[in-house]
Formats: sequence, C-alpha cells, structure tokens
Amino acid sequence: MLANYLPILIFLTLATLLAGLLLALGTFFGRLSSRRRNDAEKLSPYECGFEAFEDSRARFDVRYYLVAILFIVFDLEIAFLFPWAVTLNQTAGYGLVVMAIFLSILVIGFIYEWKKGALEWD
Repeated sequence: MLANYLPILIFLTLATLLAGLLLALGTFFGRLSSRRRNDAEKLSPYECGFEAFEDSRARFDVRYYLVAILFIVFDLEIAFLFPWAVTLNQTAGYGLVVMAIFLSILVIGFIYEWKKGALEWD
C-alpha cells in the first residue's frame, strides 16, 4: 500500500525542496543587489513611469462600479447565449421562448440603468 503513495511523497518532497531553494536564492540575490544599487531613483514612488500626482487611495465614483456590474451582467449574458445557440435545434420553440424571457429581463434592467443615469459621466 505504501508503494502506491511513494512516488507522490517523493514528488511532494522534491517540489517543497525546490520551492524553498528558489525562494532562498531569490531572497539572497535580491538583498545582494539592493545593497549595491539603492539610489533615490530606485526607491522613489512611481505610477506608470512618472511621479504620482494624486493619492492612490482616492475614492472612485459609484457610477464606475455600476458600469462594471453592467459589463459583468452582459458578459455573462453572452456566456449563456452561446450554449443556447448551439442547442437551438434540440430545444426548438421552448428554448426560444425561455431565451426571449431571459433577454427581455436583461433589456428591462439595461433600460432601468439607462433611465437612472448610471451610464452618464457628467
């Protein structure tokens, strides 16, 4: 019975040793190189290659999250449309009605968001 699990045990041991060795080498070489090249430019904060002009913990407008949620909803809608389109021959009229109900609910939600002004960035 132990012979069945011996290859797994050897693999896990070697993987752990290799991971530890790579972490130790990375730490060693990282400390070695940072001692030589710690200048003001390397330690300065940056954002996309230039100095930060604002606090990085600034609050986002709620409309950003609403647009993100809308994107996720319509992205998932596409994910549901593909299998429906593939199996349309088998589901026939019933599948068409169910998908029409599904899409109408999503369109009603989209119109609601549009009327609420969630997509406007004034």
